[in-house]
Amino acid sequence: MKNINLAEIFYNIADILEIKNDNFFKIRAYRKAAQTMEELAEDIEDIASRNELQNIPGIGKDLSEKINEYISTDKIRHYEELKKEVPEILLKMMSIQGVGPKKARLIYDRFKVRSIEELERLAKSHKLSGLPGFKEKSEQNILRGIELFKKRSERMLLGAALPIATQIISNLKKLREVKSISTAGSVRRMKETIRDIDILVTSDKPETVTGAFVSMPQVKEVLAQGPTKSSILTKNGLQVDLRVVDPDCYGATLLYFTGSKAHNVALRKLAKSKGWKINEYGVFRTRDKKKLAGKTEKEMYESLGLSYIPPEMGEDTGEIESARRHKIPRLLELADMRGDLHVHTDRSDGSHSLEDAVRAAIKKGYEYIAVTDHTRSLTVAGGQSIREIKKQLADIKRLNKKLKAFRILASAEVDILSDGSLDLPDDLMRQLDIVVAAIHSGFKNKKDVMTERVLRAMNNRYVHIISHPTGRLLHARDPYDIDLEKVVRAARDTKTALEINAYPERLDLNDANARFAKENGVRFAINTDMHTLDQFENMRFGVAVARRAWLTKEDVLNTLPVNKLLKTIQK
Repeated sequence: MKNINLAEIFYNIADILEIKNDNFFKIRAYRKAAQTMEELAEDIEDIASRNELQNIPGIGKDLSEKINEYISTDKIRHYEELKKEVPEILLKMMSIQGVGPKKARLIYDRFKVRSIEELERLAKSHKLSGLPGFKEKSEQNILRGIELFKKRSERMLLGAALPIATQIISNLKKLREVKSISTAGSVRRMKETIRDIDILVTSDKPETVTGAFVSMPQVKEVLAQGPTKSSILTKNGLQVDLRVVDPDCYGATLLYFTGSKAHNVALRKLAKSKGWKINEYGVFRTRDKKKLAGKTEKEMYESLGLSYIPPEMGEDTGEIESARRHKIPRLLELADMRGDLHVHTDRSDGSHSLEDAVRAAIKKGYEYIAVTDHTRSLTVAGGQSIREIKKQLADIKRLNKKLKAFRILASAEVDILSDGSLDLPDDLMRQLDIVVAAIHSGFKNKKDVMTERVLRAMNNRYVHIISHPTGRLLHARDPYDIDLEKVVRAARDTKTALEINAYPERLDLNDANARFAKENGVRFAINTDMHTLDQFENMRFGVAVARRAWLTKEDVLNTLPVNKLLKTIQK
């Protein structure tokens, strides 16, 4: 929880400093620190307790002092003072895509805007287009940005919500009175965005559990408290509902509060066709009200003649018919992943050395990683020159000679240029073990142009994976306009894998597109796009997308042993 709160504070400090036209390097330091806080796999309080804050990349003496101050007081004095210097609405406007610090200041000075709704009215009535640097297209971009802002206000990213749910469950598990506990709802289905968190508990002393729940340090406001149900609002505005249920109906309640509305409706129809009733308390025979199931989800499904359906599949997209025929696939597991094929180092925009990345991967139990630093055209991300890539190749060969039971795959995240050509010559790509290609510019090109760029890249015999294929950033940037059907067919025909990028702000391909690609015979790579060592932990989000897309171990390249992987990707 404190990681997320600190990230928000550091982002806000950076925004305020930018509005004030402060030092560029100071602004960048705060933004980098905010990103680091978001991506830390470990609780910042635990790191601080070991006096290791300055071991975190980008956290020096000044920032570590501010972190310690927040841990001790829940405030940072410097931030509280800065907030007094700018109107709050300026910060809100800057969080909207299409509104930077200069535009936000200009709009505020001219119109004295007090709310996002007022900004929306100004854009819709074309009153902004008269300002210096504004055009009609600027207004359209701002309106789209406001739409994304509203979505962000309504739903939190899974990558932010899941750690909160995990921490709350960890706290409650310490109570002797808690017998069973689980998340439910969209968190358990691992949807990419979350409206609220549902937690289910069995206990013979529900008042003790609910009392502990509403007293947790994460609580900003208690919305409701009763003997079996309580609701809180966390300090970052997320609602969490806790239900304490009888063990005899735990499985029924878990199923009821986990499945989507459509999934549950389909189950009710199936039960009704048998003359039964299904609800949050169990499966009942209608004629004599005899209870047929309820203790476990497996028991609930089996009573209806179905195989167990994993939570991620509970969306009414064919899973019930598959379960009826006992054809539920063995979904991909996190333990199936043998390596990560999209890893950055400090040779481009990563925060750690090649050696550190290898040590972290070995610690995770991986057998290999592909080092995919950016290429020369992406100067903003420290893209490597041809000479630097050749040096890295030599360094990888040297390190591989020292390693046992682990392999560094020489690779690069090669830019797909505006005409579809690639940022490296073929003779250099030929020397790489695996090539990941990606679009990082020209997102607003027309559909046929974007599609042709990707198709041309896939037709290069040395390109093995297309990274983050639709270019979206959740709550920040829409996917670029691309003919995904053509891309999927070309991926199948050219034997090019499509990536499921596990970075929580991307999750690209999404579950629907990944399932469509699977049904058309495409293979996948699930990668973290790792820029800090903690981001290796994001693999779970990519695997969750794969499970929602019904992917199995056989669909994913980086479940293969390294020699079989290299043989399989040959084009």
